[in-house]
Amino acid sequence: MSPFSRSPALTSSILSRRANVFFLSGLLLLLLGYVVWPFLRVVSLGSNIDTLITLFSSFSSANSRALFNSVWISVWSVVGAGILGTAMAFMLFRFDFPLKKLLVAMAALPLALPPLVGVLAFLFLYGESGILPRGIQVLLGLDSVPFSFSGMWAVWLVHVYSMYVFYYLFCSAALKTVDRSLLEAASDLGATSFRTFRTVILPHLRPSIVSASLLVFMISMASFTAPLLFAGTKNFLTLQIYNYKMNGNMEYSATISVVLTLICLLFLVLMELNRRASGVATASKGSAPSPIPVRSGAVRMLALISVLGILLFLALPILTIALISFVKEGSWTYQVLPQAYTMENYINLISEPDVAAPMLNSLKMAGLATLANIVFGVAAAIFIVKGSIRGRYIIRMLAILPFAIPGTVIAINLIITFSEPTVLSGGSILVGTFWLLPLAYFIRHIPLIVRSTIAALESYDDRLTDASLDLGAGPGRTFFQIVLPSIAPGILAGTLLTFVTALGEFVSSILLYVFDNRPISVEILSQLRLYDFGAAAAYSVFLMILIGGATWMVSKYSDSSRAIAA
Repeated sequence: MSPFSRSPALTSSILSRRANVFFLSGLLLLLLGYVVWPFLRVVSLGSNIDTLITLFSSFSSANSRALFNSVWISVWSVVGAGILGTAMAFMLFRFDFPLKKLLVAMAALPLALPPLVGVLAFLFLYGESGILPRGIQVLLGLDSVPFSFSGMWAVWLVHVYSMYVFYYLFCSAALKTVDRSLLEAASDLGATSFRTFRTVILPHLRPSIVSASLLVFMISMASFTAPLLFAGTKNFLTLQIYNYKMNGNMEYSATISVVLTLICLLFLVLMELNRRASGVATASKGSAPSPIPVRSGAVRMLALISVLGILLFLALPILTIALISFVKEGSWTYQVLPQAYTMENYINLISEPDVAAPMLNSLKMAGLATLANIVFGVAAAIFIVKGSIRGRYIIRMLAILPFAIPGTVIAINLIITFSEPTVLSGGSILVGTFWLLPLAYFIRHIPLIVRSTIAALESYDDRLTDASLDLGAGPGRTFFQIVLPSIAPGILAGTLLTFVTALGEFVSSILLYVFDNRPISVEILSQLRLYDFGAAAAYSVFLMILIGGATWMVSKYSDSSRAIAA
């Protein structure tokens, strides 16, 4: 029997009952085997009450401080990113001002920076030996640099830079559905601009702001790279997991992994509840309002200065990485700017096998993981949207579960599970082998293709399927010639996001890699620790080009904000 069959209600399902059972069984097996079971292994190791009491016995303990710091930085990341992202979305939606088109084009620029590369850029730009503090020191004739970019506020600034984009994308998508007639009615009733924003626009934005806040809090709790390089003596939960693992104390590492994951799971559940609650709202049928031109000279000047400041804030980290990528090894020490430049860093990427190896490793492992994600993600999305038996909601929740499991925890899950032969590993030990990293990449990025394909399927017009079947086309032909081409942009968006995210994956890589399969992200950190800044930056530019190209393609062929928020 074909997996696609006509039913009395053609639009209710494109899957036969046999196919439903097949999809449910296969998807459950994979999710339970590689997502749920490894986490349960960690829970069994890390749920000892005595160990939990030992680790969090007092507020002054290192782990209690780490928990407090993780929550503190997450709360303030939500505040900072929320204010910047929401304000930028509203400003670009409601007003017309100088350089607006340029700001729109650059607003999502932080997406082109993988976490490690973004942190590296801030280190080169704002670090104690960075361009900005050194420049201020020389300009003002100071004996030492005026500030030290480290600690909590440094982590916070990196978070705001990288995470405000979520608020911007979510709110921008919501603002596109604002009905002009509502704003006109408020104006006719004498409402001020502030009151209109508070009573009309803000309630419209509330679901998007809540979703973005929950997402940013969860991502901040799982943050590893910025705390690793900037936190100094400050403890964070992710750093404690890493430190205990490196010291060989897997029980303590597992215990903190459980605590961190439960917090992230709570916020994932809240996100899902908010999504379901906001999904019942009816879309506006009116036209969007036209932007209000800024005509006052003083206001236009203030807007211009503000926009230039934002553009500088967005572009400087990327420009800094590009500049440092041409630095000759050992030529940039105490100077404000490098004194010697070379193309050698890029030539080595192409001509030197040892230098090119991390890039090839990352391309190979990201490619394998992405292929697995495509097969699994499309199958899961079809079952979730078009399946006709119970189990769809379970699959949906399990498919987005990896989104709530921090990369450090996924690494610990895999280490504990596959440090001995299992059926899931074909009777082999995967720890210390090539295959563990592609498996980690696959698990981490399951939600990306699943969600983007779900978004495409939910907007698909089932009448096209009905028409194809009525005209005599078979179920298989209908799927491959009608359904698949229609949802291809969503699949492409998820595929590109999965591939480039896997390319720059650092959090799980640092715990799972071996020398022979070291990825590009680990090599960037290695070169940084060897003070070969040019080589580290050249690797980073390679990643930025790939990610920037993928981001452009996603924005061209699909609605990226919708795919992310789906």
